[in-house]
Amino acid sequence: MSSKPTLHSRFPTPPASGNIVWHHATVVRARREAQNGHRGAIIWFTGLSGSGKSTLAHAVEESLHQSGCRTFVLDGDNVRHGLCGDLGFSAKDRQENIRRIGEMAKLFMEAGVIVLTAFISPYRADRERVRGTVEHGDFLEVYCDAPIEICETRDIKGLYKKARAGEIAEFTGISSPYEAPEFPELTVNTGTTGLDDCVQQVISEMMRRGIVSATEFCGENSK
Repeated sequence: MSSKPTLHSRFPTPPASGNIVWHHATVVRARREAQNGHRGAIIWFTGLSGSGKSTLAHAVEESLHQSGCRTFVLDGDNVRHGLCGDLGFSAKDRQENIRRIGEMAKLFMEAGVIVLTAFISPYRADRERVRGTVEHGDFLEVYCDAPIEICETRDIKGLYKKARAGEIAEFTGISSPYEAPEFPELTVNTGTTGLDDCVQQVISEMMRRGIVSATEFCGENSK
């Protein structure tokens, strides 16, 4: 379990006001994790639209939940209905979108929750900025690796078709770049590997890194 709170991130966003002071809680992350029976962590799924990020994140959450883990999925489209509803898809707005998600994910992690984020998050620097705000081992980047040709066949919303027709501007993979992770904690071939196998790869990596227990999955909470 973690012993130090990390809401005071290593590279925090400076507050607009200089008249605020951090309030230290008595119920800290380590106590919440002890109660939950597992570590809090950020599992960050990244990849092209249609690469299977949301599908995999929710399937992993289902497996964890059935084992008694405290979890929450932050999904790209869902978040843009509320917290990030005021943002578009320009490079500046994408950066702010990921900044907000990173801050919210840290709050969940501090609560001892395993938070799974499913966002294209196309820019490597934005993902690394989120990684840099938490302690080593708290951020697990999962690259959902699927060729764009396969992603287009899964385009149930017709977004790729619209983007290729010029009806959607700044669409990742077509008219806007996607920067694949250079050193992700895990690469999952979501283009050809079955969902159950992909889930097991993620769970196995979480076990290997001590986020969940390899013997009882989430300790006493799974009983």
